[in-house]
Amino acid sequence: METTRLGDVMREIFLVQSAPEQWIIIAAGVLALLVVLARGPWRVARNVVTIVHEGGHALVALFCGRQLSGIRLHSDTSGVTVTRGRPDGVGMVLTVLAGYVAPSIVGLLGILMLAGDRITALLWISILLLLAMLLLIRNIYGVLSVVGTGLVIFGVSWFTPADVQAAFAYFFTWFLLVAGVRPVFELQAQRRSMPTPQSDADQLDRLTGVPGTAWVLLFGLINVAALGTGVWLLMF
Repeated sequence: METTRLGDVMREIFLVQSAPEQWIIIAAGVLALLVVLARGPWRVARNVVTIVHEGGHALVALFCGRQLSGIRLHSDTSGVTVTRGRPDGVGMVLTVLAGYVAPSIVGLLGILMLAGDRITALLWISILLLLAMLLLIRNIYGVLSVVGTGLVIFGVSWFTPADVQAAFAYFFTWFLLVAGVRPVFELQAQRRSMPTPQSDADQLDRLTGVPGTAWVLLFGLINVAALGTGVWLLMF
């Protein structure tokens, strides 16, 4: 962006931008897939998935009338969102359910914005959500993770030309859609090798009486459906 006045900035943010060429959209999707599949890049990029995962817990908790105590993000890419309120019931179930489906749902919402050619708006909404989440972070690594992600998005949206913004926005959206699927497999593998009663699936088991494996399957079905819908919207 070259303008600095507030009014000009707002117009730039909500300006309709042309979609990039189809090969750029496809290349962004392939790159996102490679990041998710490659061990090294995934180890770093998974921090973004954790941010969205915990953000999903927090947002749904607020909608359900629960009080947020804080969010912690850890260097092993795990995280925890602490809420206060009734320990059972629909609100608690929805709060726990939201985490593993949040990246895919956010990715799908991002595609709807890209379909309307609101590329810069998508990037700035992401920044605003990260700023809101930053207020809830309760540990240093979490602060660094959220701030670092926000700075990358801000740098792209402020200092790069429209075609670079578009390529990045499509990559970021593709990444959330594809990356939403892998943690579900990781969750089930962890439940088999090192069971823990604190996993989202096992918490839902205790809350509802429905086996944890069934919840893992539901996570997977929702995320695969979101990915399939996203592919259809972007490619056809």
